[in-house]
Amino acid sequence: MVRFLSTRGRSEPVGLGTAVLQGLAPDGGLYIPESIPVLPQDVRQPHGRVPSFPELAVQVLSRWTDDWLTPAQFEQLAERVFTFEAPLVAPAGETDMHILELFHGPTLSFKDFGARLLGGFLGHLQQKSDQETVVLVATSGDTGSAVADGCSGIEGVKVVLLYPKRGVSPTQESQLTVRRPGVLPVRVDGSFDDCQRMVKGAFMGPLPARIRLTTANSINIARLMAQMIYYIHAGLRLMGKGVDGRAPVFCVPSGNLGNLTAGILAYRAGMPARGFIAAHNANDFFPSWLQDESARFAPSVKTLSNAMDVGAPSNFERLTYFFSHDELASLVRGERVTDEQTRGQMRITWQKNRYMADPHTAVALHAAKRADEQDGPVVVLSTAHPAKFPETVRDAIGLEPDVPEQLAAMANQPHYAMPMDVDPSGLLELIRA
Repeated sequence: MVRFLSTRGRSEPVGLGTAVLQGLAPDGGLYIPESIPVLPQDVRQPHGRVPSFPELAVQVLSRWTDDWLTPAQFEQLAERVFTFEAPLVAPAGETDMHILELFHGPTLSFKDFGARLLGGFLGHLQQKSDQETVVLVATSGDTGSAVADGCSGIEGVKVVLLYPKRGVSPTQESQLTVRRPGVLPVRVDGSFDDCQRMVKGAFMGPLPARIRLTTANSINIARLMAQMIYYIHAGLRLMGKGVDGRAPVFCVPSGNLGNLTAGILAYRAGMPARGFIAAHNANDFFPSWLQDESARFAPSVKTLSNAMDVGAPSNFERLTYFFSHDELASLVRGERVTDEQTRGQMRITWQKNRYMADPHTAVALHAAKRADEQDGPVVVLSTAHPAKFPETVRDAIGLEPDVPEQLAAMANQPHYAMPMDVDPSGLLELIRA
C-alpha cells in the first residue's frame, strides 16, 4: 500500500483515501507518494494487444489504493468513469510527430480524466462518512467544468467553483455556469492566482466539524493518478505502431504544472521517455527557472491560451520535491510561446497538416517544432477541443470549428454564477452556509 507524504514534511503519512479527501495536507503542502510503484512487467514490455484505458488504469493504479477500494471495486469504477477515448493522431505530412487528443470527454478537456476519477473516489469514500464534503476549485477555464461534471449529483458532495471574471473564454464560462446538482460557480473579480489563493486560504480557516474541504485542482493527487495513464497508454500504442523501441519526448502545454507532474510520475514509475518539453505562454516562470534557479513567481498575464495563465504554479512544489534544479533541467526543456506565435502555429498547422488546433495545443506544437527533436517520436498533448475557443480559431485560420454535441446541448440550459470580490472571509462564509 502506498503512503502519501506532504511536500513540506510536517504532516503524518496517510493512505490514498485520506489524501484524496483532504486534498491539501494539514501543513499546507501537497501530497506525494512516499514510493512510486514500478509499472508491471507486461506494461513496461508489452506482448500482444494494448490494454484498454480502464484495464490499464486498474493494472497501474490498483497498486496505489489501500483497503477502502478493492481491485474488483476499482475495476468497476474505472469502467464507469473512463468511457471515452484518447486518440493518438499523426497529422498529415508528419512522420515522428503525434498528437494525443485528450478532449473527447464530456467537457472536451483533458481534465475530464482526473475529474471523473476523483468523483468516483469521492462517491465511494462518501458512503462511509457522516460529514459533507465540499470540493473547492479554482479554475482558469477547463478544470471547473470537468469537476462540475465529474462530481455533481454525488450524495454528500458539494462543489464550489471559483473562476476569474475576465479570465475565461465565453464558451468556457458557459460550461462552468450550467446549473448542475450540488454545484455553485463563483465569478471572482480578480485573476486565477487570486482564486487559487482564496482556495488555499480556505483550507486554513475555521469550519464546522460537519464540513470537510477537499480540492479538485491538480493539487489533489487523484487528478494526477488518472493523467499518468494516458501517458503510459500513448507510449504503448506508439510501440504498437512500429516506433522501433524509440522512447518519445512528451510536449506538454503547461500552466499549473499538474499535467507535466503526472507525466514525470509515470516516468519515475518506469514509463520509457526521452524527456519532456514544458510549453508555456507568456506566464513563463517555469522555463525561466529551468534556466536560472533565482527566477521567482510573478502575477499572471492574460493570454489566448488562458487555461495556462498561471503565475505561481502549485505543482512546482511537487517537482522540486522529487528533483534538484539540475536534475529537472536535464529532464525537462522549457519553452515560452507568444500569442502571435500561437496564432501563427494554428494557421500553419491548418494549412500544412489540415489539423485544427486550439490555442493551448498550438503552444505545444510551436514548442515541439522549436525543440526539433529528431532522434525519435514526439507526442504533443492536445488538451482542449478547438470548439471551446471559436473566436480565437476564427481569427487564426478564418474558419470556425464544428460544435460538438456536448457544447450544443448547453445553449438552452439555465446558467448561474455568484459574483464575489477577492475576499477569503466571504468564501469561508459561503462554505459555512
